[in-house]
Amino acid sequence: MKKVTKAIIPAAGLGTRFLPETKAMPKEMLPVIDTPVIQLIVKEAKMSGIKDILIVIGKGKRAIEDHFDANTELELNLKKKNKIKMLKSVQKTNDLNIYFIRQSHPRGLGDAIYTGRSFIGNDPFVVLLGDDLAVDKTPLTQQLINCYEKTGSSTLAVMRIPHKDTSKYGVIAPTKEVAKGLYDVSNFVEKPDPKDAPSNLAIIGRYVLTPQIFDVLKHTKPGKGNEIQLTDAIDTLNRTQNVYAHEFTGDRFDTGNKLSWLKTNIQFGLHRKDMSGAVRDYIKQLAKKL
Repeated sequence: MKKVTKAIIPAAGLGTRFLPETKAMPKEMLPVIDTPVIQLIVKEAKMSGIKDILIVIGKGKRAIEDHFDANTELELNLKKKNKIKMLKSVQKTNDLNIYFIRQSHPRGLGDAIYTGRSFIGNDPFVVLLGDDLAVDKTPLTQQLINCYEKTGSSTLAVMRIPHKDTSKYGVIAPTKEVAKGLYDVSNFVEKPDPKDAPSNLAIIGRYVLTPQIFDVLKHTKPGKGNEIQLTDAIDTLNRTQNVYAHEFTGDRFDTGNKLSWLKTNIQFGLHRKDMSGAVRDYIKQLAKKL
């Protein structure tokens, strides 16, 4: 069985939910405290043994390329001033192979993944969505790779959500729990109405996929929103080979809209050793005024 060492990170979305901020800056570069969201995604991939990462970008995403490029002048300046902690913070991804490809038109997540077919070749790979942060003792990407190494099959991450929210997610119809937290699935449904949802296990932004997904994506027709839906392609793939769902029980942070991004920053601030006390005190002060 081939090891999972490649990843695709789709980052071609327009980021309209964050306008006007994202008129000139990619939403993936929005910071969580002092670190862009996409760098935290790359960090999870690195911690899970990923060596080669393809970031799918669109027009106006040059800032992402610049961020992951080495900045020799800045690094020399920090070294000269003995600002070693800052120096290390900008060198964290220098040892990864990060590549970029442009999605020419916004045809959906499935199409974004399809653009990476030459990069992936005949290897299994990970997909990490750029607005989902997952925190656990073992990185979620590593959890999925562990599942893949046991089954040899595509595996995606799911999490329990309130049933009323199923219309916001892809949802699985599980048939049986083959191991603790690992489900065999009969079908995958993209954003079902709550009354039609087969479960409350929603697909979140991590997948380990076999390369056969590209043959399926090639023939997948536009679905909801007139876009190529990755969920539809996975459902088709599941007809010829098992696709499993791994239930994530750690902490998930959605940075895809303004309120959830703000909540993420507060949560991360409360867990930062250098600022947790000050953030906690500030929240208490605000609470007294409300």
